[in-house]
Amino acid sequence: MMADSVEHVISYWMVFQKFHSPALGGFAVLSHWLPMLFLGVLSGALADRYGSRKLIQLGMVLFMACSFAWGVLFLTDTLEAWHSAVILTVHGMASVLWGAPSQVLLHDIVDTPQLPSAVRLTATARQLGLLAGPAIGAAFLLALGPTYGILVNALFYLPLIVLLWRPAYGRPANRERAPARPVRGLSDIVATIKDIRGHRIILSMILLSGCASLIVSNAYQAQMPNFAQDLGHGNAGFFYGLLLAADAAGALTGGLVLEGSGWLTPRPQTAFLLVMMWCCLLAAFAMTTVYPLALVLLFAAGFVELSYNSMTQALVQLNAPAAIRGRVLGLYSVAGLGLRAFSGITIGLGGSLIGVHWSLALSALLLLVITILLQLRMRPVGLGADGA
Repeated sequence: MMADSVEHVISYWMVFQKFHSPALGGFAVLSHWLPMLFLGVLSGALADRYGSRKLIQLGMVLFMACSFAWGVLFLTDTLEAWHSAVILTVHGMASVLWGAPSQVLLHDIVDTPQLPSAVRLTATARQLGLLAGPAIGAAFLLALGPTYGILVNALFYLPLIVLLWRPAYGRPANRERAPARPVRGLSDIVATIKDIRGHRIILSMILLSGCASLIVSNAYQAQMPNFAQDLGHGNAGFFYGLLLAADAAGALTGGLVLEGSGWLTPRPQTAFLLVMMWCCLLAAFAMTTVYPLALVLLFAAGFVELSYNSMTQALVQLNAPAAIRGRVLGLYSVAGLGLRAFSGITIGLGGSLIGVHWSLALSALLLLVITILLQLRMRPVGLGADGA
């Protein structure tokens, strides 16, 4: 996830400098997450059927190819808009191949007694990579430049490919896996929804994660060059990097504090409240014109985003039935990751019409209202004695 985010920082900056198009920034989000929307459950079904390792390795190879392609285009100064569209689409396909399978793989590594801790750590690490990557990307942009920075980034995918070639854990430790069902493509989505619609915790967390991804997610990061410019620091320098680092520092602090203290035990009600706080922080960031305040708000937003994302993922992963675990986690990926495609419309394309500040603020407030309504709607059926 760190290398994924590093690539985004560098490529978004170069695309912005060359084309100055909020719409293209919105397409970057759309093309990255749309494949997950349609293929996330299929990816989980393939993991159920055939195992996770080869799918993850293939995803890493595609990620490497994308970073290398960006580097060549930057080096030769031949980048065009259609190049960006193709590379971003392939990048989105790579995300599908390792999304749900990486979660399923966890159940092959640890025994059941260690699973809750492993899920929390993995969810935290995933979000840390997603949010801390921009800080590393900004450092590469400053120290190495966009061309060599993104070429070096391609190497970060190699360790995982090698590690999974001959995994250290040997044979699967978790024996819960039931005989895998046949892979049925898109019909698996409908079947999985039917299977989990009576499960209170899973349903409420998938809906919450899906709403957050649909409307806001991390689409504002693609517009960060624009925010930096409007805050008076619109160059690829120290102050632009600080905006990215503030979000990452908040996530890092959140991971350390939550794991070290045991605060915020995973509960659906807590997850709803955290999303509400996140909406308020992002709306405030969108409207501030004071650079130091923007840093503080991004720091707090990173802390809260990691908290609610890791909590919803942990609740779904711990409660997913073993026989369809890959499909359930794939459905969570569809909601939590695939629906991020449309946040590129609300914030990116919306930003081209009314400005990125208003598009982010209004999107965050819309999510706040929807979250409150969803919490009230789910409380009687989804947040009862066993869901609170």
